[in-house]
Amino acid sequence: MTGPKFGRRLGERIKLLASLSGGAAPAETGARGWSLPGVEEMEFMAKRAAALGVSDPFFRQHDGLAGATTRIDGREYINFSSYDYLGLNGDPRVIGQVEDALHRYGTTVSASRMVSGERPFHRELERALADWHGAEDCVVMVSGHATNVTTLAQLMRPGDLIIHDALAHNSLIQGAILSGARRIAFTHNDVAAAREQLWMHRRAHKRALLVLEGHYSMDGDIPDLAAFVELAREFDCMTLVDEAHSTGVLGARGHGIAEEAGVPADSIDLWMGTLSKSLISCGGYIAGRADIITYLKRTAAGFVYSVGLPPTNAAASMAALDIIREEPWRIARLRENSTHLLRLFREAGFDTGTSEGYGIVPLVTGSSLLAGRLSQALFERGLNVQPIIHPAVPEKAARLRFFVSASHTPEQIEQTASVVAQALRALSE
Repeated sequence: MTGPKFGRRLGERIKLLASLSGGAAPAETGARGWSLPGVEEMEFMAKRAAALGVSDPFFRQHDGLAGATTRIDGREYINFSSYDYLGLNGDPRVIGQVEDALHRYGTTVSASRMVSGERPFHRELERALADWHGAEDCVVMVSGHATNVTTLAQLMRPGDLIIHDALAHNSLIQGAILSGARRIAFTHNDVAAAREQLWMHRRAHKRALLVLEGHYSMDGDIPDLAAFVELAREFDCMTLVDEAHSTGVLGARGHGIAEEAGVPADSIDLWMGTLSKSLISCGGYIAGRADIITYLKRTAAGFVYSVGLPPTNAAASMAALDIIREEPWRIARLRENSTHLLRLFREAGFDTGTSEGYGIVPLVTGSSLLAGRLSQALFERGLNVQPIIHPAVPEKAARLRFFVSASHTPEQIEQTASVVAQALRALSE
């Protein structure tokens, strides 16, 4: 449908959506306006939530640094919605290195690295990350999401096969789609299911890439890396492991899933990671064979046509790597806190899914509405934890997701479990 009626209806819908979210509506779209897929569903969900007294839990503004605790609208909360796993954000040593980089290089490199944006700290960080993963080389990009998208899109082609875990991150899925390769998902963490898919489809394709995550961000579990490595060898697949939530979390020294599983790091072709979790910055990287990294630096659109990583971002991550090497107790403390919260939740009879207590503890409610109501009830009681609702997860898998930090105290963990139990009892009455 086109014409004036269409434009008026779209404008009315956007105004309604804006009013429900507390914002201002944009100007009329006019006769040449275009539809926004999903707007009607968003409107319905917002109205349904408002009718049930559930406030919008998203885009809450924090007053300052958000760590184990945070302040929102002047009130302090125990915070489980930030993935500063090792409690390094705001560390004076990090800030000192960031300030040095700021005074020396400014706030931006002002260009793509390929043409005029290359700086010494880029290669210093890339060499450090390559060493961290036992790889030959590394390329750093300005966005973790874009790193996966541009890497998969550049390396794979129509006629190739990308086989990935069913719970792979959106960035991996989008990159696979953009590549034009055939994309097949297998049941989460199921080696037998992956083998079945490869047995049926591998021979019909030129190249194959097996894609895993080292630590799954929705469920807090990890793959059997050794078994997947053997599977990749059996079917002549390259491998890519997304370490976004693994670096600084898994392994006694925080080197990720390879260290945790006792698997040689060079048995994986490509290690992907982000700078925004344990490395307390912003950006992403790929570590692997030198020839692949050189190829990506010369051809990957998300690198070639994007500005280089800012000085302050690189400095923060370099400082974080240094501290993690010097203070492995942070990783042990994170594990203690995570297993503590997981144990308390399970003792209370809560559904924590397949979490293994490495840093992510879900509380599965089985209902988006209940997840939203519980999140609000906890917020009112001084806990900040976000609901994960449909369509981000299937409705029956709706949940609250607790990101645990090494900075949480045992008392905060115990208080959290007690408050959650109280809130759930109140909601069931």
